[in-house]
Amino acid sequence: MTTFSPGPSKVYDNLEGYLRDAFQSGIMSASHRSAVFMNLYKETETLMKEKLHMPEDYKLLFTSSSTENWEIITQSIVEQASFHVYSGSFGKKWYEYAKHINPKTGQLKADANDIVNVESLQIDQDFDIIGITQNETSNATQVSIDTIRSIGEKFPEKMIAVDTTSSMGGISLDFTVADIWYASVQKCFGLPAGLGVLILSPKAIAKAKSKGERGRYNSLNFMLENAEIYQTHYTPNVLGIYLLNRVLKDLPEIQHVDSVIRERMQKLEYTVAMTSKLRLLISNEAARSSTVLAISGSESFITEIKQSATKENMQLGGGYGPLKATSFRIANFPAITDVEFDKLIEFLKQY
Repeated sequence: MTTFSPGPSKVYDNLEGYLRDAFQSGIMSASHRSAVFMNLYKETETLMKEKLHMPEDYKLLFTSSSTENWEIITQSIVEQASFHVYSGSFGKKWYEYAKHINPKTGQLKADANDIVNVESLQIDQDFDIIGITQNETSNATQVSIDTIRSIGEKFPEKMIAVDTTSSMGGISLDFTVADIWYASVQKCFGLPAGLGVLILSPKAIAKAKSKGERGRYNSLNFMLENAEIYQTHYTPNVLGIYLLNRVLKDLPEIQHVDSVIRERMQKLEYTVAMTSKLRLLISNEAARSSTVLAISGSESFITEIKQSATKENMQLGGGYGPLKATSFRIANFPAITDVEFDKLIEFLKQY
């Protein structure tokens, strides 16, 4: 069955071969202090720079998930408090995690169909980090890179942290517009869950070091000390890192992936617009995600179409949170082939 769930999502078809190679190479038994692992780490970081255009002076760190990154950022980089801009459930969760650690944490919850009005955005001096959920998986919205750039230009004294859990590896990201980026591999990277990535600019690294936070298991300074010699502070998901390495090797440069993803999303949106029963959850095209599409309807209709898709050997992603019963989501991730995507299009046309 082909899954169009937005996470965990379909893995790359080459994964079977990658796993066989990993077993035969012995990498799964490699120590994270060994030269074999250090070379793997260094090569994977180099591939992130080559394929995703991560800046040369930015640093790649490995974590267990995007959720873990919420805590690392709040505990190791935030000095005063963070201010969060979001429209959906995952942005809200990041805000709530941060607020649990630092009660001074602030928020701006936008309507899902609204674009952030940077000109009227007010964030006072009590906040030193601005957290932005660039791609909100729960309601299929996104914040454009231009908007993130504008926020950074308006608040140059603040640091920008960006959640790209369901977009990194799928669309082009200008990493220079923010200092902290993070994602998990079970979405656009087309891999099993269990590995997160955290990318830091020199400015973010300097801020973490100046704060001097230490002593915790996930102290960022402890992580950075190990990363300087391409090691990790704890025994990591070595297999996950190996698989990420293999995906990056086979991945075209991100601008080519981005082009395919955007073209497919336009085709999907057009198909939905031509049907009589399907309705886009997000009506504002400028606020709509490029990698996840949400379709709304009555609870009975949503149940019906998901069951019909199952009979056609396709799994549609369920709605999330308060939208669970009245929407379904479609992942437009690179691991889904054009043939699989075209089959979905033909299925949707009957509605």
